[in-house]
Amino acid sequence: MSATDILLQPVQAFLGCLTPDVWLQTASQPQHLALIIQDHANCEKKAASTAINLMFRYGFYTELQVKLSQLVREEMLHYEQVLEIMQKRGQAWQAIPAGRYAGGLRKEIKTYEPQALVDVLIVGAFVEARSCERFAALAPYVDDELAKFYRYLLKSESRHFEDYLTLAQSISKQDISPRVETFRQLEAELIGTPDNLLRFHSGIPV
Repeated sequence: MSATDILLQPVQAFLGCLTPDVWLQTASQPQHLALIIQDHANCEKKAASTAINLMFRYGFYTELQVKLSQLVREEMLHYEQVLEIMQKRGQAWQAIPAGRYAGGLRKEIKTYEPQALVDVLIVGAFVEARSCERFAALAPYVDDELAKFYRYLLKSESRHFEDYLTLAQSISKQDISPRVETFRQLEAELIGTPDNLLRFHSGIPV
């Protein structure tokens, strides 16, 4: 078993489904890959922004502050690295609308505390896990430079979803497993159903 397979095992076990082949085949086409790279950059920046917002909103959770500050630094580094790849490829920054994925997950978040924070952290776990799964799934379909970068990201980010889950359980007074399962089913539906917009976390292209 390769090092990549070992890293992927807990990620794939956590998710409710794997990325459909049709998404991989579509996303890796030359006419679409630039869009995927651009949206990946957006995702890294949004991940850092979300973590920073949580740090300001929930400053009384010390463990959350420490974990999320570490995550912010990593996400911003990865954002800079994606920008560097875009620059090397002569790819100009473009504003693109967000896909349905994150918004679809957020619809399930409760509006009362501490469940709202617990749900946000569970959503963060699924976003991170899906990102890792897609890095590994995309790597065989893209050029060597991009494949190397995706494998590097997989190694550095594979623990993020577990950090989010640990934080969620530390804050919740109840077992979070039922909520995790709710979001697992929702996330799998978003990945496995037709989607009008091709994005890094989108569903089946139509």
